Amino acid sequence: MSENTFMGVPRDKIDWAPTIDYTLCDYCMECDIFCPHQVFERREQEDKKLIVKNPNNCVVFCRACSKTCGPDALSFPNKAETTKRIKEIRKELAGND
Repeated sequence: MSENTFMGVPRDKIDWAPTIDYTLCDYCMECDIFCPHQVFERREQEDKKLIVKNPNNCVVFCRACSKTCGPDALSFPNKAETTKRIKEIRKELAGND
């Protein structure tokens, strides 16, 4: 499997990445420390010190970084809806062959 696809679908067509709730985030950076895929970036000069810089680096259906977040500041798209959308895209791509 290519790093650029998931289940035969181009990764950039799949909406799967964490969203940070800045009202809950305490900037502990545990999610960034934990994630080996460089999804996050620290921005010390801005109000929001942590951003999701590389959403397409996030492994589809992985939520492991959120388990490190004590205040539960990370959320992900709905897995069932994402799965449905992946299947729809696969059908669309098969129709284009």
